[in-house]
Amino acid sequence: MRYNIIFATHNEGKVKEVKMILNDKKFAVKSLKEANINQEVVEDGKTFEENAIKKAKEFMETTGTIVMADDSGLEIDYLNKKPGVYSARYGGEDTPYHIKNQMILEELKGIPEDKRTARFVSVIATAFPNGDILTTRGTIEGIIGFEAKGNGGFGYDPIFYVPELERTTAEMTLEQKNAISHRGKALEKMKEKLFDYLK
Repeated sequence: MRYNIIFATHNEGKVKEVKMILNDKKFAVKSLKEANINQEVVEDGKTFEENAIKKAKEFMETTGTIVMADDSGLEIDYLNKKPGVYSARYGGEDTPYHIKNQMILEELKGIPEDKRTARFVSVIATAFPNGDILTTRGTIEGIIGFEAKGNGGFGYDPIFYVPELERTTAEMTLEQKNAISHRGKALEKMKEKLFDYLK
């Protein structure tokens, strides 16, 4: 049996990542755009888990089908884990990411490398029509670079530097990024949970 899953995002970059990882005959993944859904959900949770669950539940109630949602963001230790759950709204919701990235680089101006530690966090929630909810979490550790580098990825990728690979996540191919990324890890865990749940 093939299960239809709606991934609740308007972010095409995320949809591409999700389809690549959940590329399995068991699942048919559609974005909100592909499912013709224009609904928005207010992300007012205090944690990534709260936001992901809220999105998955609300879209599941609207569509009556399995819905997967994520909430993800960047935590910078020097900035007390900001922007965190406010990553998408940091500096204003409609502020382009190249400006958000510049803002963060300015905030960390003169701060040495050992104090620029950061991580990307992703929480995936899957809501089922029977009311069940599954969640998984993935993280990737790195540092905030001293300048934006790379044209791949999206969001904060150009300033997030992974020392082991000596490049930012925006300098990686999608395959490289999916293999180590926070969302990639959370999705792989979710894929395992789904196989168990849907046996």
